[in-house]
Formats: sequence, structure tokens, C-alpha cells
Amino acid sequence: MKDTNAEVGGKTDQSGKPEKQQTWIKKIIKKRVCTTFVEDSFSNGALCQCGGAREAHSSVALGDYFSTAIVNHWDSAQHSSEYPTDAFGEVKFGGASKRHSYFVRLSWDTKPLVVYSLMTNHWKLPKPNLVVSVVGGEGRTKVKTWVREVIRQGLVKASQRAGAWILTTGLREGVGKCVGEAVRDHATAASSDSLNKVLAVGIAPWGLVHQREKLVNPQGSFPAEYFVQNPVRDSCSLDKNYQAFLLVDDGSVGRRGGDMIFRTKLEDYISHQPTGIWGSGTIDIPVLCMLISGDASLLERVDLSLKNSKPWLVLAGSGGLADFLTDLLENVSSAPVLQSSSEGDGEPGPSVDLKEKVSERVKKHFPMESDTDKLIERALSIYQNRDLILIHHGEQESPTDFDTVLLKALVGASKHRASVEDSPYSEELKLAVAWNRVDIAKSELFNGDINWEYDDLIDSMTDVLINDKPQFVQLFTENGLNIAQYLTYGRLEQLYSSIPDSTLLYQLLQRRLVVRLGTTTTVPAAPSEPNSPSKYPDNPVSGPMTDITLFEVSGVLDLLWGDICQPLYYDVLGIADISSKRKALKRASKLLREDRRYQNRRCSFPWASLFIWAVLQNRSEMATFFWEMAGETVLTALSGCKILRELSKLESENEMKLSMKELALTFENRAHDIFSSCYRSNENRSFDLLIMKSPVWGGTTCLQMGMSADARTFFSHDGVQSLLSQIWWGDMQRDTEVWKLLLTFFCPFLCYTDLISFRETINQEEEQNGEDKPSQDAHSHYGTTVFSYSEIKDMEADGEAHIPGTPISRDVPEIYTPPKRPFILSRWRQFWFAPVTAFMGNVLMYFLFLLLYAYVLLVDFKPPPPSGPAITEYILYFWVFTMVCEEIRETFFSGVMNWRQRLRVYIQDVWNKFDLLAISLFILGLVGRMFWWTLEFGREVLCVGFMVFTLRLIHIFAIHKELGPKIIIVGKMVKDVFFFLFFLGVWIMAYGVTNQALLYSYDPELDRILRRVFYRPYLHIYGQIPVEEVDVKKDWDVECTTNLTLIEGGAEPCRTSLSNWLVVILLVVYLLVTNILLINLLIAMFSNTFTEVQANSESYWKFQRYNLIVQYHSRPSLAPPFIILSHINLFIKRKIRKVPSVKVQHFVLQLNRKDANRLMTWETIQKEDFLSAQNKIQKSSDSERLKRMSVKMDGVAKHMSENRDFDQRLRVLENEMENCSNALRWIVDTLAQSGTFKPPRPPPTFRDGVPSSSSSS
Repeated sequence: MKDTNAEVGGKTDQSGKPEKQQTWIKKIIKKRVCTTFVEDSFSNGALCQCGGAREAHSSVALGDYFSTAIVNHWDSAQHSSEYPTDAFGEVKFGGASKRHSYFVRLSWDTKPLVVYSLMTNHWKLPKPNLVVSVVGGEGRTKVKTWVREVIRQGLVKASQRAGAWILTTGLREGVGKCVGEAVRDHATAASSDSLNKVLAVGIAPWGLVHQREKLVNPQGSFPAEYFVQNPVRDSCSLDKNYQAFLLVDDGSVGRRGGDMIFRTKLEDYISHQPTGIWGSGTIDIPVLCMLISGDASLLERVDLSLKNSKPWLVLAGSGGLADFLTDLLENVSSAPVLQSSSEGDGEPGPSVDLKEKVSERVKKHFPMESDTDKLIERALSIYQNRDLILIHHGEQESPTDFDTVLLKALVGASKHRASVEDSPYSEELKLAVAWNRVDIAKSELFNGDINWEYDDLIDSMTDVLINDKPQFVQLFTENGLNIAQYLTYGRLEQLYSSIPDSTLLYQLLQRRLVVRLGTTTTVPAAPSEPNSPSKYPDNPVSGPMTDITLFEVSGVLDLLWGDICQPLYYDVLGIADISSKRKALKRASKLLREDRRYQNRRCSFPWASLFIWAVLQNRSEMATFFWEMAGETVLTALSGCKILRELSKLESENEMKLSMKELALTFENRAHDIFSSCYRSNENRSFDLLIMKSPVWGGTTCLQMGMSADARTFFSHDGVQSLLSQIWWGDMQRDTEVWKLLLTFFCPFLCYTDLISFRETINQEEEQNGEDKPSQDAHSHYGTTVFSYSEIKDMEADGEAHIPGTPISRDVPEIYTPPKRPFILSRWRQFWFAPVTAFMGNVLMYFLFLLLYAYVLLVDFKPPPPSGPAITEYILYFWVFTMVCEEIRETFFSGVMNWRQRLRVYIQDVWNKFDLLAISLFILGLVGRMFWWTLEFGREVLCVGFMVFTLRLIHIFAIHKELGPKIIIVGKMVKDVFFFLFFLGVWIMAYGVTNQALLYSYDPELDRILRRVFYRPYLHIYGQIPVEEVDVKKDWDVECTTNLTLIEGGAEPCRTSLSNWLVVILLVVYLLVTNILLINLLIAMFSNTFTEVQANSESYWKFQRYNLIVQYHSRPSLAPPFIILSHINLFIKRKIRKVPSVKVQHFVLQLNRKDANRLMTWETIQKEDFLSAQNKIQKSSDSERLKRMSVKMDGVAKHMSENRDFDQRLRVLENEMENCSNALRWIVDTLAQSGTFKPPRPPPTFRDGVPSSSSSS
């Protein structure tokens, strides 16, 4: 037919992106056009048997008289031809502008593979966990009220819970209209963040759709405008509540049933597709056909699906075919089968008695049908597959349990197909997992009646992990699945390979994979929209990454963590001993090309590995559960916080970025709360928890990870600050007054007096007071090996006395008893090796350095050699040299990282950048002042360097409790000043150029122009306004000229008086904007910053205090310039005598396995106590009470509905009893009046008081 010449009603954007992405559709998907006119005998030659008019057919179809003469019945396959489709894209319904629906016109023999790929890959419809195909109820059939309730309260809600597709005709008639309205109402009532959305798909015959010409556009419609003027009359119009329409074209017009074959094939194809991401589910997508009403023609549809082993749910009482099947299956008993000659060899046929019963019911339900023999054959075929059919009496049962009905129907069908080896409950478990119905699994499968084995849960566990179903993960681990046995390194790689391509983690892994395989190697690309149609049949659904290994995962974690810990999984790959990344890459590439034997090994830390996997994908609920199950709770939470904050910096989508930041804050708060519980329980153990080296997280500690994760809330905890204060004061009492410290610093011998209390004295007093207390475990060293840094120095000094033949550990030994030294030496070391003493010495010496620097610049700055420099300047040079030596030691000779990592960490600190700038300026000025021709330049650079050295004092005073927060506020305000200077610079430039051009018509002097354009307008802000120069009416005592020659020679040009009025106006406007608007804007910005930061300034200060304490803890005790002695001592010990350093890492405690396990057990107990307390608080909240009340009310309502059913049945039974009683009374009365015989005894007396008939007579 000439559909291609129809009016184009849809609008097309020729340059739009959707059209470009879907141009392949018309090349692959076809439509059908009738090419042979077969005359309809009832239309007197006006119509073809396809339903189209003679005029709508092409000349070729009308001219084939020979074919027309010999054909008696029109057939779509023989009498229609395929052409490129001319109707596809998006449809916009009138009055429904919120979203557009997708549609496509396709031939009935289109491959289901292409259509399913179109729906999932291009239309981006979520892949279903269940497909419910609603059959019947078409046309103008009136749908019963209770059927509407079953669809609304049962089918749609169950589909939402299961994440299902609902397939109907998609037309505004019958059951299709009811489904559309139910989906609309559900979408209105459902929350916007609901994970599963109800998806309705319409599959209708193209020739039956009303106003289909509005959808025709050979180039595609984006969107097509579709209006329905009279919905009551136009019952075959598309329903706006459907998300997609598949308009099946068989070449006919106005005929039903043309979509049956295609719909059956599509259902069969979907039923063989696996569920889950990348098909990771353990079960194929279940497809269930639901019959509501229907006519006799649907018997063929039912029989065809049953032969393909598709289960059916028949809604009894809905009328038509549904009532016929209900009567057939419930009231016809299965008789013995006889061998039928009409069937194949060995196949049993129905008995004669069964045929008669079926024949009776066919004639009863379909009296108007003429071809009853064909219907009987279909009915008998259906009866033989009755195990696949479930009858549901929806009028009598509650619609709220409809999901259970669907589950029973699918489980019954699966048991019919299942093999003997399968577990009888495995299919039901797979269905519950696919629908994410953990409530059904708990009540039906994990209620204690079934003994689940490990092998039964392996596949389902992988499914729930990949598809983000944490409640099932918890359920499986509680019912027989051992996570340590389950999670091998191979399965962990499988989990990383199943990551969706739309995530940031997928892109990061792909980049690492390209690095390992090489840029010339072909890497599986992320799935994208195909530009050519040839990609579709070969690869309709993009698959997961297939070559992701632990090396790529370790690379991504190294990118996110930085140098805070050692690379994860390197020990598994056997490359942990390689420090160079390039060598590690080569070794890993070689190992991974060989047999990956490590894949069968069990993961050393399964819960932590799963936690990382979940956090990298920003799966909140899953990550929280794994965090609860993992050990080292505080460090695990801080690690998750670090990963999420680094990922948020790389994420481009704002919504995902905010979600990551929110989850990171949640884990930071969890770490704070758990540590708070630990600190209240045991202070010393909580300190050990902060500095214990973790074997799980690459040898890092809580303090290091918290610092790297920017966990200010965690660092602001009193326990963390108490530890830092104890480290800061060393062996001295923390409440020591500053004046005592200063006095002892200048009079060192006062340390031997009682002016300052030391820890040994305090411990001795505690031991004397606590002799009667029970002794602690002899192996316990909590709080004894960490904070006495004089002992660490002793260990460092005694390293040379190490016993030969025993390995030297870089970590603090498990139990260390420092050698007893004389009191004079030990007390001296306790005072001078404390970080606070080193800080005090550095501050005092730095002030002396600045005084010496200022004295040299102002008083004693001699000419270049040979006349100078002076002695004081040489002392200054030496002082700076010792500072440079300290910076080199701090950068390259501290810690266990390689020099690249140390340099990167050093550069990240802002104050280290200040040091580099100051030293660079000093060296540049030093070189310049040594020569006459650069003397002034060198002096200028030295002056600027002095300013930078002086600003370095700000960092020194950051340790002060009062000044520290204010320094934070000043730093934040400096950022505001830069934004203000941008606006101010734009306005100054605009005013300055205009003012200069209006005042002076010609002035070639560049220096003068720059001063008047930028410098003078800037001074106007502070009130320096030369009115006599701006206003020509004022006298200006400056000699000027109008001679161009003199002006070019440098003379002052005279002012222009013609436009002076505009100059005055611009000055007024400029002062109004700058002094009132911009200055007040800056003040408002400062006020806002102060208000925001002031509330959190203390937490900021506590967080930055850690860096300062680490810095002075690692520094030698002597300050520059005397620090050169410490450097010489360290050089001799490390390079010449080869004495290793004990304190190679900051604040790290290495415990043996026994003590580490005890500490982890204690931390786990604190975590469990905290979580139980949180659960109690949550259960007592109003929201939880309302939820429990809602569940109870639902139960009460369910029982009430059941009671109403019982009451109705009792009333029916009472009516029947009453009828029986009346009948018996009538019999007794009749017999009594007849007098035929005399009873041996009188009639019984009725209990209800009703007299007998005989007595009444």
C-alpha cells in the first residue's frame, strides 16, 4: 500500500542527535505493503482481503490479474513485500509533555534479536527481571471491576517489585487501557528514587492503530505529534501511558491477530536471555503469559506458547476463554490415555471420554463457533500441557499477594522443565533473586526448614553481588555461605570485569588495561551507539570487560590512594619486591600472559576486598554491609572515605559526585563514632589503634589514612588530639606551662629539678598508688612503646649493637625495654628529644635568623668582593645552607618511599613551596649581589626573599590554639580577595582607559599611561583623588604643552576641556561602584567566609596540627644552624656505619599476630556494641514505628479481608442449610398429611422454636 506517500505528521530535526543515532533503523527494520490485490467477495471489489481499499494499492498489485484469479485467500507472507520502515522514533502525546514514548513500525517476521537490542541498547529501557504478557480483553469488552483491581493492586505492584515488563496491545481499549491507567497511577504514587519502575510495552498491529499516518516519517520522528480527538470513539488509538510501542505490520488494515506470531517469537527470545548486568544472572528472564477473558481465536495463541514451554496464568471468572480453560482444567478429570493412530509412534493420545467432555465444554462456552473440531484439538493440546497453567481466582483472593501467585506459576513451570539433579528449591531461589524479593526468600526458603549447602548458593551469590542486592548477600552469609571459601582472586577479577560501562571505574580500569596491553593492542571498547547497522546482528549486546586483572585494580587504587600505602595485590601477583613501576608493569605483563595460577587461591582479606569493590562503584548499602563485616573498622571506613573523595574529583556528573561526597562523609562519621566508642572503653588501646600498621591496607595507619582522606571530623576527636598532644609533649606532662619550658630551655640544668614533671615520675607514682590493682597481661604493651621518643632515640642509637645473624626490622619491635641509662643522660634526652622542645628551639632560632637577615639588609650590607660581604652576611649564608640541608634531608632521606614519592609528597605541602621559593630567591639574590652590575638586583631579590621568610612564621604559629584557627580563616579570605581583585581589575581597567583617553588626547609616554590607567584609579579607592587634575575648572600648577614635538620628547601634555564633564561623571560612577558596591561586596564575602569557617575553624586547626607535629617529630633536636651537627651524625650512622633507622615511618606501631588479633577483636566488640546501640535508636524512632505499624495494619487488613471471605462463605452455607431445613419441613409435613403410614415416634422439636407443621395443623 502507498503508506510512504502519506502525510508526514511528525517533526524531524535533521541535525538532532537522536536522528543521527537511529538512522540505521530504516536500513535493518522493514515494513510490509500488500503487493497482490485479492478481492474481498463481500465488498463488491472495493476492498482487498488485506482490508485496504483498491485505491490504496499500487498499480503492480492491481495489474496482476492472473495471480488474483487463482488466489482465494490472502496471505501476508505471499501477498505482501518488505520495504524500509517509515515510522520510527519518539511520539509525543497531546497533553502529556513530561516524556516521550518510543515506537517503531516493523514487519511480523523481524528478528526478535534486533528488536530486543533496539529496546535495551538504544531506547535504554532497563533489562527486565520478568516479562508478563497480558493476553485477551481486547476490543470494546467491558472489564470487570475486580479485574481492574487485580491489575492495579496486583499485577502492576508485583511488576514494580520484580522490575518487570508488562506486554499488552498498548491501545486505549479493554485490558490494555486498564494496564496503562494502572501504570500511570503507580508512577504518580511511587517515589522518584524508586529503583524499579513499571515498564509497559505495547505490541499492536500497525493496521489497527487509529491515526497511524501521524507517525509516518521516512527520516524518523523526534518526536511525532499524536493527538486523539475522541478517545471513546477512537478506541484503537495508542495509549499515552506506555513507554514503548512495537507496531507489527503484516500488510493488513483493520485486522487483529497480525502481531501474534511476532509477539510469541519475542517472548521466546527474551525467555532465553540471562538476567542481571552483562547477563550475570543465574537464571534466564522469566516470561509469564496472563490470560484475561479472550475469545476462541486465542486458543491458538495459548497452544503455541505452551508448546514453547511458556507458563500461563489464567484469571478465572474474567469471562470468555479464561472461564473455558478454568472449567476445562478444574472440572475435567484426567482419564486414562489411549494410543491414537493419528499421533506419531509412541505418543499417547487423548481418550474418547476426554474428547467428549472437552467437546461439551467447547459447545457450552463457544456456541457461536462453527469450526468446533479445530477448537477441540487445540483444547486437547492445551490440556496435555496443563502443568504449565495456573488458575487464579482473583475475585476471591486478595490482590496484594499477586507477586506470590506469579512466583508459584513460574516455579511450577520451572519444576516441570527442571532436571532431577537440580535442587527442588534452587529455581525458586533464582526467581526470588532475580526479582530482588528478599522477603519471599526469608519466609519461604530460609525459614529453617531447608538445609542449604554451599554449592547451592555460589551462583546466586555472584548474581546478587554483581546486580547490587546487599540484602541477599547478608541472607546468604547468614545461611551457610562461607565468604572466605567463596571469594577467590579469580572471582574477584570476575566481579571487576562485570562493572557497567557507564561508571567512572570502568573508564579507569580501561585506561590501566591499555597501559598493560600497550596502545597498539586492541582493547575491548566501551559499548556505544553503533554508527553502522552491520554491528547490530553480530553484536547486539555489548559484553563485559574480559581481561581485567588484579594489576589493573591495583593501578586504580594506586591512583586514588597515592603514596599513602603500598600497592594492593602486588604480593598476589608476585611483584611486591619491585619498587619501580615500569619494571613492575613489565613483570606483571609477562606473568599475566602465562597461566594465572593465583586465581584459584582464596582471597586473604575477602570482606575488605569486597568493600573496595563496592566503594569504587559507589554502592552505598553494599559498601556499608561489607564495612560492618570487615575487620579494622576505623581504618576501613577512612579508606572508603579516601577512595570516594578522590573519585568525586574525577567524576563529571554532579549527581554522582554529590552522592560520592555524601557517602564519604558517612564513612568518616562512622570512623569517628567507632573510634569514640573505643576511646571511651580504653584510652591506651585506642591510641594503639590509631598508629598500628595494617597488613590489610598496605601498611598504612589510621592517622595516615585520615590525613590523606582529609577527615577533619575524625581528627577533631578528643582521642586523636590527646594522642597528638602526648606525642607533642613526649615524656613531659601535657599541662606544663610555657614559661617553665622557656626557662628550662635557656637554663637546661633545670630539667633535673622538679620544675617539669616527666612521665617516669608520673608512672612511678601510679605504680605506687596501684599496687593492689590486678596486674595486666604481661604481653600487653598498650601505651608503653609509642610515646617515649627518648626510647626510640635510644633504640636508634643502639642499633649498632644489633646481634649479628638476626634480621633488622624497620618497625618498632613487639616488646622493647630500653636500656637503663644514668639519670643525668636519660633526663637530658627526655627533655631535648621532645617535639615541643625541638619546636621551641626552631622558633627561637628562626627569630634570630630573621633578625640577622634584617640586620644584614639594613645595616651591614657590604659591596661585592673583595670589599664584602661582611662576617654577619657569611653567617647568614651558612645559616641558610643548614636550612637547605634540612630540606634535603626531609625530602629525600626520611620514610621508606622512593625518592619520586618523597618529592611528590614534599611538593604537595603549601609551606614547603614557601620554603622552596624563599631559598630560591635567597640563592638568586646571593648570586646577584656578588657582582657590581647586578648588585642592586641582588639586593632587591634578597629583600623579597626576606618577606617570604617572614611570612613563613605563619605556619610556625599554626600550633597555637588561638592563632591557629584565625590563620585558617585568613587563608580562606585570601581566596575571596582573588575573586574580588578580578572584578576590581575589570572595573579599574574600564575606568582608567576611558579616563586617560578623555583627559589627554595624545600622550605617548608608556610609563605615564600605565600609572594613570591602573595605579591612579587604584589610589582613588583610598581617597587620593587629584581633583585639580581631573576637573579642568581647577588650577593645576603643572607645566604642560600642546606641542606634539615636546610631548613626544617627554613633556607633560595639557588636558582636554571639551569632554571634561564626562570625566567628572565617570569619576562619580567609579567611586560609587568601587567604594560602595565592590568594597561592601568584599566585606560581605569576608563575613560569609568568617561565619562559615568560624564554626569549623577548630576542626580545621586540629586537622592541620597533625602536619606540624609530624614535621617536628621527625626533625633532629637541634635547630639551624646547629642542626648541621645532627646531619653529620646521621650521615656517619646511616652511610658509613650502616646503622638502620628504627623510626623510618611516622607514628607506626608493628604488632605481632597475637597482639594484633587481640586488638582487632577488641575493636570488633566495640563496633558491634555501637551498631546494636544504633539499631535500638533507629527502631525507637518515629519512622520505624510507623513502618512497623504499617506492616501490622497491612496484616490486620489482610486478616479482615480473609474474615470477610469466611463470613461470606458462612452466609452462603447458612442459606443452603436454611433451604435444606425448609425442604425437610416440607417433606415431613407432606408425609404427615398423607396418612400413608404412622410414624413410630413423634417428630423432633426444632431448637429455633419453629413449630412443626403437624402440630400446627
